[in-house]
Amino acid sequence: MLDILVAGGGYVGLSVAAAIKQAAPHLSVEVIEAAPEDAWRKDPRASAIIAAASRMLEVLGAWEAIAPETQPINSMVVTDSQTGDPVRPVFLTFDGDAGGGDGRPFAHMVPNTAMTGALIDACNRFGVALSHGVAVSAFRTGEASTEVTLSNGETRTARLLVACDGVRSKLRDMAGIKYVRWDYGQSGIVTTVEHERPHNGVAEEHFLPAGPFAILPLKGNRSSLVWTEATRDADRLVAGDDFLFEEELERRFGQKLGALKVVGDKRAFPLGLTLARAFVAPRFALVGDAAHGVHPISGQGLNLGLKDVAALAETVVEADRLGLDIGSLAVLERYQTWRRFDTFRMGVTTDVLNRLFSNDIGPVRLVRDFGLGLVDRMPALKSWFIGQAAGVAGPGDPRLLAGVPL
Repeated sequence: MLDILVAGGGYVGLSVAAAIKQAAPHLSVEVIEAAPEDAWRKDPRASAIIAAASRMLEVLGAWEAIAPETQPINSMVVTDSQTGDPVRPVFLTFDGDAGGGDGRPFAHMVPNTAMTGALIDACNRFGVALSHGVAVSAFRTGEASTEVTLSNGETRTARLLVACDGVRSKLRDMAGIKYVRWDYGQSGIVTTVEHERPHNGVAEEHFLPAGPFAILPLKGNRSSLVWTEATRDADRLVAGDDFLFEEELERRFGQKLGALKVVGDKRAFPLGLTLARAFVAPRFALVGDAAHGVHPISGQGLNLGLKDVAALAETVVEADRLGLDIGSLAVLERYQTWRRFDTFRMGVTTDVLNRLFSNDIGPVRLVRDFGLGLVDRMPALKSWFIGQAAGVAGPGDPRLLAGVPL
C-alpha cells in the first residue's frame, strides 16, 4: 500500500511529492500523469515564480538547475490607457527587491521546461515513483485507505490521494466536492516575442479597455505575453492571419523595444474564477488549480498552488512525525484552514481588479488612476504590496516558503 498517491504530474504535483518525500523518506509516494512521459519537453511557455516559491524550490534542490534559465524581474511598471494612445502615463512602479535580506527579486520568469525537468530530477533523487500515460478513472474511500482504479486497469491503494489535475478537476467531481465558477467572457492569449532592444528585466502591465496586457521579460531579447481580450476577439486573433496578429500586438506592445517578432505558439485560454467549497475530504486533498483558479491579472495562479504545496507538505510531514494518520480528515483540516482563506482572498482580489480595470468608463478610470498614483507615492504601502506579491512568509506561514526545510 502506498502512503500517498498524487494524481497530476505538473509543477504542483511534482512539487508536493518531492517536498513530502524529501522530509519523510520512509513514506512511499507515487505520481501519476495522464500525459506521455516527454510531453513536458514541448511546452514553450514560461511562468512567473515569486520569491517565496523560489525559496521552496531551493530547499527541494531544484532551484540550482532552474536558476541559469531564469530572468529576474528587476522592476515593474503599471500603466492605464486606451489601446491607441500614443503615450501611456505610468501610474505605479515597483522595484524588484522582495525583502528578506538575500537580495532576491520579487519574481523570476522561468521556462516551464526548466522547472518541470528540475522537479522530475528532484523526485527521482528522493525516490518518488513516476508513472506516465495513466489517469485516475475511479476511486473508493474506505476507513483506512483509498482504492484507486487507473485508466490502464491497474489499481493502487493509498492512505492519501492528492488531486493536482487542474481547474477542471475530474477527481474533485468524483469526490463530490462542489465549487463556485463563473466565466469572465475573456481569454488570455499567451505567446513569446523577440524584440530588437533589451528589456533590462522590466515587466510591464498595461491596463487596456479589454483587460490587462502583461509583458514579462525572458532571458535574452525576448518577452512572454499574457494578453487579455474578449473571448471572441482572442479566438479570432489566434486563428487568423499572422500579419494581422502582429499588427494588433504592436498597437498594444508599443515601439520602445524596437521591431517585434512572434516566436512562440499563439494560444488562447478561457479566463474565469473557480473556487472549491472544500479543499479536503477523508483521505483526499485538492491542491493547486484543482482547488482554485483565478484571473492572471496578478500573476499569482501557479504561485497559489505552490503555497498549497508548502502547506500540505508541512501538514502531512508533521502529522507523520507525531504518529497520526496522514489521511484522516482531522489532519487534513489543518491544511484546509491554512489555505482556504488565502485563496478566497486572492480570488476576490483578482475578480475585483479585473472588473475595475477591464473597462473604459471615464469616472472609474479617474478613481483607479488616482488610487495607483497614491500607492506610488507611499513607500511603506508600496513595500507592503511588493511583499504580498513576493509571498514574503510571516510567522504563521509554511516554513518552506521562508526557505526553511521541514
